Amino acid sequence: MTGATEFIGMLPDIPRFYTALAEWLACLILVLVLNRKWKGWKFVLVSVGFLAVQTIFMEVTDGFEGILWNFVMVAAFALMFLYLSLCTGAPPVDALYCTTAAFMVAEFAASAEWQLYCFLRNALDWTGVPAAVAVLILIYGLIFAVFFRVCRSEFTGEPEPLGVTVREAIVALMIVLAAFALSNLSFVFPTAPFTGRDSIEIFNIRTMADLGGAAILYAFHMQRKDNQTRQELRNVQNILNAQYMQYQQSRQAIDIINYKYHDLKHHILALRSETDGKKRGEYLDRMEEEIKNYEAQFKTGNKVLDTLLGSKSIYCIQHHIDFTAVVDGSLFGFMDVMDICSIFGNALDNAIEYEKKLKDEEKRMIHLSAFSRKNFLIIRFENYYEGNLDLKAGLPETTKEDRDMHGYGLKSLKYTVHKYKGEVDISTQEGWFSLKILIPI
Repeated sequence: MTGATEFIGMLPDIPRFYTALAEWLACLILVLVLNRKWKGWKFVLVSVGFLAVQTIFMEVTDGFEGILWNFVMVAAFALMFLYLSLCTGAPPVDALYCTTAAFMVAEFAASAEWQLYCFLRNALDWTGVPAAVAVLILIYGLIFAVFFRVCRSEFTGEPEPLGVTVREAIVALMIVLAAFALSNLSFVFPTAPFTGRDSIEIFNIRTMADLGGAAILYAFHMQRKDNQTRQELRNVQNILNAQYMQYQQSRQAIDIINYKYHDLKHHILALRSETDGKKRGEYLDRMEEEIKNYEAQFKTGNKVLDTLLGSKSIYCIQHHIDFTAVVDGSLFGFMDVMDICSIFGNALDNAIEYEKKLKDEEKRMIHLSAFSRKNFLIIRFENYYEGNLDLKAGLPETTKEDRDMHGYGLKSLKYTVHKYKGEVDISTQEGWFSLKILIPI
């Protein structure tokens, strides 16, 4: 950004192209680390086009100074926002949040580079285009390399969208506005308090204010991510507790069902000992067959799994879902009860929820298998699936309207699996949804 020339006796204005280049590089880095909407030549053409538009805009507005220059920077900010929105397809709130970071870093890079170049030029008599280009590449390369490293560590692997709230975006924008106002106060109001009187003071204030703004914005981002992580952990813990409570309730219910089952078997045996007609016998046969549906049939070698699978099996019967399971429960002795409930409860709930939506009851099928191979515990959940699978951060995107309160079931499962150094793989093939878990024994 440039200011009023009369207040800069020793240091000339920053070249407009330097400002445009800094804004373009900051946006480009964010686009590269986020999920790009376009790739290949289309992305290259759009990016080069943005650099050209940004440069032309800066050159055309040469001569706008003081308050007018602030309106120019608002327009430049809008162009950066447009570029990020087009290339990432991010929601407006996320794009605004990213634009604040790009703008703040670009302002600092342009100011710091030009001030250092002018210092070296005066101190070492570095003049000419080669010296200017060398300093530009060195300083921009260093600043944007650090920015790229920070962005890659903070944004790579993030779910899309980033989950930025309107309040968070507004706070980030206010930080940028405050830093920008402070850094340019000397240009607009040179006689006001806290402003510089000569060019060196003005540039010192500007560079330090921009650096401070970037630092505050980064601190706010870290606080935001920390709060977001804490909220996700609370939601995951609530899921874990809910699954464990569900297991306890299922155990009590199945115990009651088993008592009734055994009592009814004795009643049936007593009735069969009586001399009855053919219809009585057929009726008793049907009664016995129906009762079998409510027996906890699973004998996996793990009481927790027997209870869980028995409960899910009864629920599947009630909703006309064909549920089969081949599980070696003895392999789960090293797992905590709540972790077993989390893995099997969340995966089966997810499969059951989808199967219930199928109108054709003959297609409602779920198959579960758990076995060991080469010192690995392998758990595979499979259910009939129609349509396309949309994955976000390796997990299916929730189809429920309240996205903030749903989608944590499989996150909880993934969190639990990672606790045991395991991995989760999700895929679809030939009409089947497959969730495969691999855990080292």
